[in-house]
Amino acid sequence: MTTAPPAPAPHRAPARPAGCTIAADGSYAARLARGGDAPDAWFPERWTLGSAEPYAVPLPGNQPEEPDTEVLPMSDGRVLIHRVVDARHTFALLYPTGPDTGEVPLGAVECGELRLLPPAPGGSRAYAVAPGEHSSAVWLVAGGAFGPEHLAEIPGRCSGGVWLDGTDRMLALDRTLEGRTKTVAVDLERGGEVSPLLQISEESDDRLLLADHDSGLLLLRSDAPGQDRLGWGVLGGTRPVRFPECLRLPGLALTPFAIQPGQVLMPEGCAVALRIEGPAGSWLGTWRPAERRLRQLAAPEGWLTGTGWWTRQGELCLPYATKAAPCGVARLDAAPPPAPPEPETCRSKAPAEDPPKPVVARPVPLQQAPLTGRSAGG
Repeated sequence: MTTAPPAPAPHRAPARPAGCTIAADGSYAARLARGGDAPDAWFPERWTLGSAEPYAVPLPGNQPEEPDTEVLPMSDGRVLIHRVVDARHTFALLYPTGPDTGEVPLGAVECGELRLLPPAPGGSRAYAVAPGEHSSAVWLVAGGAFGPEHLAEIPGRCSGGVWLDGTDRMLALDRTLEGRTKTVAVDLERGGEVSPLLQISEESDDRLLLADHDSGLLLLRSDAPGQDRLGWGVLGGTRPVRFPECLRLPGLALTPFAIQPGQVLMPEGCAVALRIEGPAGSWLGTWRPAERRLRQLAAPEGWLTGTGWWTRQGELCLPYATKAAPCGVARLDAAPPPAPPEPETCRSKAPAEDPPKPVVARPVPLQQAPLTGRSAGG
């Protein structure tokens, strides 16, 4: 068992049983499902997505899981499970063994709050972040040699979690420090060395939501325009962050969940999928930075809300589960991108500073204070 530094009383993450977690390469997914002999009981389920037809394999344990238990697919088909008992966060790898479920214990971390980070690009390791009152710890919880391994201690309280490259090296975290939230890049091969990534203005709270390492496209949320808005930029780019007007829908919440991969050096042409939520429920949106419109689409029945992935060819894949089809993937073709117009821009009255020079294999900050004006226009 591994022990973390002293932490506040344990805090469990909000329950998220409705969705699923998809491996970085799209080969597998994992979720908590309900049904079987005990209809109200939760159990892990692995989805195989790389076959001609997707199929699900239940992985029930000796007792039902809590609804806020976290699961994460590994590239070898096993499923990492994160359980919380008092102040102990335990980890194990689950795999099917005929009618039963095999389980490989990986150890535990004793701390307050801890949650899994999104699937790492390599697929053979899994990571977690443990936010504390004054600092946050990054842990390797699967794929190490001797159980959970403490990798880095970062000043401030960290949330979010976005991988910036095609390896398990560069991780972006939203760090709250001295009352402001900014996204920083953490180099896990340099002992957790921290460098700034999003610094739109000194007074703004800036959070990274998604990143695509092929194109460099970044999706972010910031209150720099005067209110909380979705925006986009390019990793290492020299242009200011843009806040498109079409992504501002009063009374509705928009959350991007997938970026089309494979668009090398063409961030404006990447398709982005968004979850749209309002009083009437949840539905889909698709958008490209080169466009000035958001396409809104009905979600398939039983959609595992807020989850999906793009193929390189621009097909949006949405996992769903119904009584008739307990494991399905709906596929939607995105319209081809138009010729890119001049992107919409919201600029500030203060001139932007010159961008820093790129450093090989390291992300660089987006421009300091690139916004000028507090207009709501995109």
